[in-house]
Amino acid sequence: MNAIGPVEPGEDTYGHDSAPARPRRPLTPRRARHRRTALAAATALGVGAAALTLYLTRPEPPPGPPPPWPSQSVSVAYAKEMSHPRAGERNFTFAVILTQASGPPTTVRRVAQPSAALSVRATPPTPFTVKTGKPRKLIITMHIRECGEVPRNAGLPFLEVTLRNVRAIEKQSYILGPEYANDLSGALTAACPRTRVS
Repeated sequence: MNAIGPVEPGEDTYGHDSAPARPRRPLTPRRARHRRTALAAATALGVGAAALTLYLTRPEPPPGPPPPWPSQSVSVAYAKEMSHPRAGERNFTFAVILTQASGPPTTVRRVAQPSAALSVRATPPTPFTVKTGKPRKLIITMHIRECGEVPRNAGLPFLEVTLRNVRAIEKQSYILGPEYANDLSGALTAACPRTRVS
């Protein structure tokens, strides 16, 4: 005879309702403390993992504007103080002020001028740093190498200044204005009276 009916448990098996309950161990103070410590450690680990995930997946802030080019942030101005050489003297001095308007510090790496008949030396010696809000006074000593070769037209003399900041290194020509041109022409004429300097 075939019959269909509920499956009965076999030997040594129990249904869900009739499974013997496992006896629980009593919760001692030591076990309770251990359980609280483990729960606190697991919670701290979960919070730390969540914080680390948030930190690692945070959006990157947009990059700030790049620093200015060194020639855009540093200005050079004639500060007068041109010395008046006598005939035959080969050195004279004048002062310039270097000012930085903004940006990271700029290093002045070299100061020169274009004429082969003249050379310049800067005090303080290069390299030195110019910082925003702290102008630097620079004393330029101009040396005449050959009187017969000094520039005949000092109408637009300029200084070549090599500047460097975190963005770039640049060689910039600074025209120091008509007062500098007049003073330079007068100093060259005084030092080299036989050379007509216009």
